[in-house]
Order: sequence, then structure tokens, then C-alpha cells
Amino acid sequence: MLFQPARNNKTMPDRHDLKLLLRSRTPLIAVQSRDERAVLKMLTEHAIGGFAASHQPLFRWSVTDGLQRLDIELAPQTLNSEPQDVLGHIRSVEKPAIYALLDFHPYLQDPLFIRKIKDICMKFADNGGKLIMISPVLKIPDELKHFSANFELSVPNEARRAEIVKEVAREWREDNAGRQVRSDARALDLLVRNLAGLSALDVRRLAHNAIVDDGVIDQADIQAVMQAKYKLLNQDGMLTFEYETARFADVAGMRSIKEWVSRRRNAFLGKQQRVGLDPPKGLILLGVQGCGKSLAAKATAGALGTPLLRLEFGNLFNKYHGETERNLRESLKIAETMAPCVLWIDELEKGLSSSDDNTGTSQRVLGAFLTWMAERKPGVFVVATANDIGKLPPELVRKGRFDEIFFVDLPDESTRADILNIHLARREACTDRIDSTAVAASTHNFSGAELEQLVVSAFYAADADEQTLSTTHLLDEATRTSPLATVMAEKVHELRAWAEGRTVPAN
Repeated sequence: MLFQPARNNKTMPDRHDLKLLLRSRTPLIAVQSRDERAVLKMLTEHAIGGFAASHQPLFRWSVTDGLQRLDIELAPQTLNSEPQDVLGHIRSVEKPAIYALLDFHPYLQDPLFIRKIKDICMKFADNGGKLIMISPVLKIPDELKHFSANFELSVPNEARRAEIVKEVAREWREDNAGRQVRSDARALDLLVRNLAGLSALDVRRLAHNAIVDDGVIDQADIQAVMQAKYKLLNQDGMLTFEYETARFADVAGMRSIKEWVSRRRNAFLGKQQRVGLDPPKGLILLGVQGCGKSLAAKATAGALGTPLLRLEFGNLFNKYHGETERNLRESLKIAETMAPCVLWIDELEKGLSSSDDNTGTSQRVLGAFLTWMAERKPGVFVVATANDIGKLPPELVRKGRFDEIFFVDLPDESTRADILNIHLARREACTDRIDSTAVAASTHNFSGAELEQLVVSAFYAADADEQTLSTTHLLDEATRTSPLATVMAEKVHELRAWAEGRTVPAN
């Protein structure tokens, strides 16, 4: 597929919203954005006769260049490069103007600067001047919030993202002697779709990264774009991007889960628009430790063909009031931006159990999570894993929150043989010489994780004997192992008793 030149985007919601703010009597406008060029461009269009009832000069300030007028070409005033100087200058000028302060956020901790800005705001509230702060990180002090309004650049929609990709392709063609960027329709569609949620600046940068090496957009570029997108969004490191997802073919047993996910794949990806068919929300995997819940979560992402994000609720908690809830909201916002994706919440009970919490944090986190579950848009499929359902609040596990609760029990004999064969094949063992059926019969109550370690230990034993791995090595190691389900039989029995009649067997 060859790219054609992009057409101009005719929809300008940001320009309209900024126009309303500039016409208002709000003296301080806070813009939290990394794309300061886009904001300054709109302000310049306004200042040189675009969309204001009366003309006001536009000035830009940075600590490196000082104060510079933008609506007409004038050199920067380096004498006003210090923040105290520029605030003093703005405060002394009688004629109303628009002042865009770049990266002023470090100075908002100083009480003297806050007072000067407050004086400016009171003056601008009368004469119509504007103080605009543009920074990638921006928190307006409480003393100034009464005078301020927030302006946020909207993220480009699908049509605009497609145009940006085409613009980047055209630039590449001009730099490469007229060669066309090559792509098929599916790869181009995936690239445009996976750039959703990013600013125009980041869309352009990631599109450039996908094209610049070879002038081809293919599946490898899509994966690289998703990883780069995740790194851009996940600055606090609360989420983990799982680069390696599994295939359901790598998961022994779990026939019910495989069938359930397979039936809902098209509906989740928006490929099935049948009336009354709601997109799936997610599922809970409850079960005995080491029986493959984590592997099933990875395989679900593999089956849906989407990125897998992992969130450990225990990592969200912060000693400062409100920070835990903020961490959760930011993580869920990232997941929505990465959509379509699978959000794997590992050990759900550790974050929502209120038995050991005297501060009320767990209840607030639960409330925030339930609100998100009820109001979120389609595109984030939640897979929550838990070992102790008794610690989860009943309002979370009732029908409607998740689509289904599956119970992942200890593998039966047939599944144990499949698990053994999978781990033997991964380690390139000669399976013709190994009777996995006999080993499976002698490993009652073994979990999948314990079967894997059994194979590992048997390999070490064979290496010590300077022999090829055999059935005898596996059987000998099995007799030396006491599985967790035997050591903690009471807890396993209690878990099974709760799951019976309340959950769907995974196998």
C-alpha cells in the first residue's frame, strides 16, 4: 500500500476551547502538556488576528531566552530572563497582553513568586490580560486556583492520527529521493489504532520511528510502537508491560477458559456488532497456588492478540493520604490509553482486603476501582487472579462486576501428563524414552509449578549421574517432593469447598 499526501484536518476543537478561555475573564490558564509548540502555535494564530474580538500582543518567556514577543518578530529580551524579573515586568505594564510562561512550575514553590502572580491575576481580572503557564508537569498552588482554569490539548482522533502518519510518510519520501513508504492495509490500520491516546507530538515521533529505518510499516513496527507507547505513559512504573505473552497451546487443560475467551474474542475487538452482544469485561481466576493462573492470564492476551499490562495492587499503596487512589487512577488511565489490551491484576486480594487496614485506604481503593469498572469504556479486558477469595469484598465478586469466575484446581492425571510433556519439550528432552503417563500417575496433588520444578530437578539429577534424562529420574524426584496441596491440605479443601457451586471449573 502506497501513501498519499495528507489532507488538512478541518476539525479544531482545541482552537475553539482556547478561544473561549481567552475571551473569558480568567486571568491564569494552566496548560499541562509536553507539546508546547502546538499551544504556542494556537496562541500565535490568535494574536496575529485569528479569533479574538480585540488584539492583544503575545509574549513568550523561558529562563533561557527571556521575554520575546511572538505576534511580531522581535528579539528576545534577555534582561527579563530571571523569573522574578519577568514577573516584575508583567506586573508593571499597564497595557493588557498575553504572557506564555514556559516551564515555570519549579518556581511555584516560592511564596514570593506566588504573591506576585496573585497580584498579576487580580490586575488581569480587570483589564483582560492573560498569564498562561505551559509545562509538562504543573500543579497550581491553592492560593492561585481561584484565578485559574485548565486547558488540555485533546488527543488526535483516528482520522487525525492517520493524517499524521501520512505526513510523516510524505516527509520520509521527500528525504529519500521519492521512494514510497510501503505497508499493507492491516499494518497501517494497526499502527493508527495503537497510537490512540497519545498527543499529536508523540504520534508523530512514534510514526517516524516506525518508518525511518526502512520505509516499511510491518508487524515488528507495531510491537515496537506499543512498547514505546507504554514507556511514554508509565512514568511512575506502577504497571508492567509483559512483552512475552503465551499461546493457549502452551497451557495444559483449562478447556473451559479457552472456549470462553475464544467465543468472545471478536466481540472484544469490535469485529462482531450483533445487537445485544455486549463486549466482555473480564474474568477472575481463583485457584490453588502454582496451578497456572498467571499463565492463563498471559495466554488470554495472546488469544485476544492484544498487549498485556500487569498491575500488582500491593504496589499501589502509599503512606501519604490520597496517593494510593491517585496511583490506581493513573494506572487505569494508562490501561485505557493502551486499549485494546488485557489488564492483569495479580493477587487482587492483597490490594482490596480491608482486614488489616485501619486507615480506610482499602475501602477508598475499592470504591475507585468499582467506579471505574462501572464507567469504563470497552477495550480493557480485566483478568484478575486471586488465591484467597475469602479476603475479597462481596461487592467485587458479585455478578456484573466480572463476566465470570473460574476456579483453577490442581491438574488431573491427564493434564499432569500434558504439563510434563510441555516442560520436557521446552528443554529438548528425548520424550520417546520417558513415560510421562507413569510420572503423572505418581504425582497426585502436584501443581503445574511443582511439575515444572520436578522436571528441572530431574535434569540436574541426570546431569549428576552423567546420564540422559529418564523416567526413573523423574519418579525418584517425585518421591522426594511433598506438594503444597498435601502440606496445606486443609486450606486447599476450604478453597475447593467455597468454589464449588460458586465458580466455573477451568478444566
